Order: sequence, then C-alpha cells, then structure tokens
Amino acid sequence: MRKYPSPETMALIEQNIRRIAGGVAGGFGATAELDFRIIFPVLVNDAAETRFIANVAAELVGGDNVNRESGLVMASEDFSYMLERRPGAYIQIGNGDGEGGCEVHNPGYDFNDAALPLGASLFARLTERKLTRV
Repeated sequence: MRKYPSPETMALIEQNIRRIAGGVAGGFGATAELDFRIIFPVLVNDAAETRFIANVAAELVGGDNVNRESGLVMASEDFSYMLERRPGAYIQIGNGDGEGGCEVHNPGYDFNDAALPLGASLFARLTERKLTRV
C-alpha cells in the first residue's frame, strides 16, 4: 500500500480544492482563483535505504534515539529529483522536541550546533558501510 500521494492522487487533490474553493466562494456571491503548483515530484524514500540509514544511525546513537515511525511530511523538497534516479532516503537529523525543536523554514527554528558531529559521524559511517556492501 502506498503511503504517499501518487500523481493521480495529487491531481484529485487539486481538482477537489478547486471545487471546494469555488463552492465556498460561490456561497458568498464571489469567485475563487486557485494557484496550485506541483513544484517538485513527490519525495519517496526507498524502503531498503531508509532501513539501512536508520540501522547505521542506531549504531551511533542507540535505537531509542532513532525515530523509525515518523509521519509523512507534506512539504516540497527538490531532493525528490535525485530519488527518482537513484534509491536513497531523505532523513532529518533533528533538534528533538526541546528548545528549537520545530520544523525548518520556521522563524522559531534554532539549529542545534551540537548535532553537527552526530550528522558528520552518520554520513561517514554510512559511507563506510555502503562501501563494504558493494
């Protein structure tokens, strides 16, 4: 079962947003114009690569510190173009839920510089593990 919107689903979403906006506007004697753009393809992580990254992250920080059940994020990301060409995974090395713990592109976001060594270690370990798999 797909857990992400297919192009067909995205077309249906656009169609229904247009229908709803037109209906609400019409109820007030007005009209509505919708500017619906699909700027990037849907970003879909490869399941095997996602497991690989999560397993390597768990080696570094412990399994309890790796969120393997993150919900879907409805945002745009140009990394989706890369994932259309090669299997991979877009991951988040987050600040956690404490101070500064919000999504990026948010005025309240404050990157936790202490996460830099963890991120660098993760990418180095991923490279080491990937090179031994080929």
